This record gives sequence, C-alpha cells and structure tokens, in this order.
Amino acid sequence: MAHLDSVDLELLATLSHEPRATVVALADKLGMSRNTVQARMARLDKSGVFLSYERAISSSALGFPIEAFISVTVRQADLPYITGELHRIPEVLQAHGLSGQIDLLVRVACRDTQHLFDTDARILAIEGVERTETSLVMGEVIGYRVRPLMEMARETA
Repeated sequence: MAHLDSVDLELLATLSHEPRATVVALADKLGMSRNTVQARMARLDKSGVFLSYERAISSSALGFPIEAFISVTVRQADLPYITGELHRIPEVLQAHGLSGQIDLLVRVACRDTQHLFDTDARILAIEGVERTETSLVMGEVIGYRVRPLMEMARETA
C-alpha cells in the first residue's frame, strides 16, 4: 500500500464528501490540474487504497433485504477449502477470519428467513465446518466509514 501524503489525504477527504465528483470537479476544488488529479487517482487505485465499488450497492435493492452475520467454527486445517467453498455461495457478502473462539464471521444477504435458513444449512454442510451461529441484522447503527480515520491521518501528515 502506498504512503499517503497530505495531497492524497486531501483528495480522499474531498472524495469522501463528494464521492461522485468528476476528476475535473476534484481538480477545480483542490486547485490542481486535471492530469495531476487523474494521475494521483490512478496511483491510489493501483496501490489498493480504493475498495470495491460493490460496497455502495444495496443488497436490499437487489431483492435481498434480510442480512445476517454467521459465526463459523471450523477445523483449522480445512480453512483454505472452507474459504473457497464460501466464495461459491452467492449470498455471502463478506467473510472475515477472526482470532478467538469464532474462526470466521460471514455476512450474508437473503430474500427471506427461509432463504437465510437454507444459506446457513449450506455453510454448515461444508466439509470442515463444525458449528454455525446466526445473528439477524436488525439495523445498521454505524455504516462503514473511514472519514474519522482520514481526519486523524491528516492531522499527523
């Protein structure tokens, strides 16, 4: 990952406030040339600063309004296989490896509770999965955000 200088952080802060801004609009707002902004955006993208744009698409709008987190306990030796199998399940939005009693935390989106039940059963049926525990998402109280971290990074840059 690239080191972010104060100009990069300013560009990212502007993008976080105006995510649909064009390169020309960003250049104008930052007092930079369009080519400079475009080059920096390309470098930031290539270095992995930007996450998937899929994160901005609502699963509910696609017809999958039920979200849940499934805690998964696995046989550690089977973790690579299990991860591959989870990747094949379209309802899996994310999966994180954890330390502690739970090995994986899997976020899923489903059409209804029966679909959720079936999705959990498919995860539990993967060879090496020992146990699952499902928690229904009742609402998002803090959405994904990095703006507070950007503010802290800008203070130290």
